[in-house]
Amino acid sequence: MLDLNVTKKRGKAKVKIEDKRKAVMSKVMDTFSEEFDVKMSVIQELIPLGLGAVAEELQSEVKRLTGPKHSRGTPNAPWGKQNGAAYLMDQKFPVVVPRVRNTLSNTEVPLASYQRLGRPFADDKNMVLKLLHGLSTHKYHESASLAAEAFGISASNLSKRFKIKSADTLKALQERSLAPYDIVAIFIDAKRYAADGLMVAVGVTMDGNKLMLGVEHIHSENAKAIEQWLSRLVERGLKFEEGILFIIDGSKGIKKAVEHRFGDYCVAQRCQWHKRENVVSYLADDQKAICRRRMKDAYAQTTYKDAKAHLTKLYGELIHVNESAANSLLEGLEETLTLHQLGLSSELAKSLNTTNCIESVMSQMGQYTDKVDRWRNSNQILRWTAASLMDIEPRLRKIRGFRYLKVLRFKLQEKVKGRLSKQIVDKNTQLADVIQVATS
Repeated sequence: MLDLNVTKKRGKAKVKIEDKRKAVMSKVMDTFSEEFDVKMSVIQELIPLGLGAVAEELQSEVKRLTGPKHSRGTPNAPWGKQNGAAYLMDQKFPVVVPRVRNTLSNTEVPLASYQRLGRPFADDKNMVLKLLHGLSTHKYHESASLAAEAFGISASNLSKRFKIKSADTLKALQERSLAPYDIVAIFIDAKRYAADGLMVAVGVTMDGNKLMLGVEHIHSENAKAIEQWLSRLVERGLKFEEGILFIIDGSKGIKKAVEHRFGDYCVAQRCQWHKRENVVSYLADDQKAICRRRMKDAYAQTTYKDAKAHLTKLYGELIHVNESAANSLLEGLEETLTLHQLGLSSELAKSLNTTNCIESVMSQMGQYTDKVDRWRNSNQILRWTAASLMDIEPRLRKIRGFRYLKVLRFKLQEKVKGRLSKQIVDKNTQLADVIQVATS
């Protein structure tokens, strides 16, 4: 990018400041004339002078195609004019379009500048963002009209343009190749849209960045449907052979689907926050705060042995106070201590011990989707969700403790190797037993 800030030097200078400025502006104008897309984008931002610039650019291209007036060196000739429209930013304005015709082939010669100005600036990105952030299609003309002559921004037209652009975003999200990304952890959670359910997956790469993996319209957290969705992630290039940590809530359907699809290559970390809230839901109000604090202290222990001892002690006390709460604590307890078992509880606890990362994404997504009063069909839900997620993704921060993700990957590799080795030993043992029975 050119630096237009030319500072004025004090005292004598070998080159006059006026000459420097002229040189810089000359370089800018050369770049402007050479970069076609840059020139077109600048024209679209000149409101209302942009209309005059559009007419000048169209006439300039006609002269380039036809040559000087009355010249005979080109087969192209001016061929009248017609009414047309050009986009300035995301709004249409009426323009008069000159025509050029090839007299040899008797065919119309298209104007490249008119074709470029026939598309919205930044491919309707600005319009999509305005609608995502809550600007009504019925009030768009009042709030965002650049000039009185603007047209093509009626509610129906905006709706069609938003559908096209959001459908492209959904397709890009669902078909994005995952092969270039080294993903070490995946968050999976569901969001409700009235009676409909939507599954969202967010991956964590080895450098700590969060990546939107995909969305799927699933009415309930059904294991078979989720497993098919996970298989499509693998088809898109998701690499799991070195092990992946899945952070999930207490859903049995998600857990079953992950285990069926990835087998020995997956390690599940159950959300400690969900576990704590499930347990305290059985208790009286005066007992909830104490139980929350005890469980929080237990999960804050740095070793698996200490954390398990604290939780076991709490279970022994709860069994006399509320047996249902005690049973809830015991159910899936080992899965809440996965990072403790891997020896990474303190380094990655704030990011990977709970589903807070994806809950935060869901909360940000709700700022867009909660404005919709009526969901008409599945495609609308998917399009709005995809557009929201792709707008959120660039602003997401790295997870806390991302420098320890290399250690997590090493621990996962050890876990996977141990499981695969055990499988081989078990198979050899079974084979030896079969041979022994057959020969006896």
